[in-house]
Amino acid sequence: MKATITLHATRKAIDLSKPIDLSITLKNSDKNPLAWYLEKPKISPVQLDDWVGSVEAGASVNFNNIAFNPHAHGTHTECYGHITKEFYSINDALKTFFFMAEVITVAPENREGDLVISEAQLKERLHGTTPQAVVIRTLPNTISKKSRKYSNTNWAYLHKDAATYLRKIGVLHLLIDLPSIDKEKDDGALLAHKAFWDVPKAPRKKATITEFIYVPNSVKDGSYVLNLQIASFENDASPSKPILYKPL
Repeated sequence: MKATITLHATRKAIDLSKPIDLSITLKNSDKNPLAWYLEKPKISPVQLDDWVGSVEAGASVNFNNIAFNPHAHGTHTECYGHITKEFYSINDALKTFFFMAEVITVAPENREGDLVISEAQLKERLHGTTPQAVVIRTLPNTISKKSRKYSNTNWAYLHKDAATYLRKIGVLHLLIDLPSIDKEKDDGALLAHKAFWDVPKAPRKKATITEFIYVPNSVKDGSYVLNLQIASFENDASPSKPILYKPL
């Protein structure tokens, strides 16, 4: 028997037994993806005097500390507080968690040595739709994205006009399989972030950007229901677990 639910906000029924997880697992391993010139995250047992929080070491429980950066170490969702002087938390930005999403696949264009996702490419692939969320899968799409070391690679990025276009058609949640929607080294310009959030003109406090996802090749372009899950961090960004469901 299918475990199904009808989402009245979207008027779509989904099969809860068939989630499509877009998150990349954070792990204490050299296989963890990295960006922004940081080393791998650290997950290690607490040590208090002679006590070590590990069952293998003789404790009754495993009791680990975890040190990581949400922007550099894996799938994360961020709010406009990421680029503003005043503090604003992702935990305040994201208050509802189910959205209609469009998955699109884009091969970034070569422009003067950079790989750029253009406004024209987004318009072509969205076919006039105006979803609440857009999930961008970039080509080539290989499994190595889940362990890639992105620092000093000049990764592909979203042109500011493309980000502006998404804002103008009402997209509230942008998801992409890159460490950032902006160029790795842009002297702090952050043109796509600012364009999508409309900072500083009229900041969109409820809009989010999710980076460092992975969209399997088995997932076809098209319409889905997105469940965007975050941890309750009082921070500009949180580790996140975006889940897609194909409407029935």
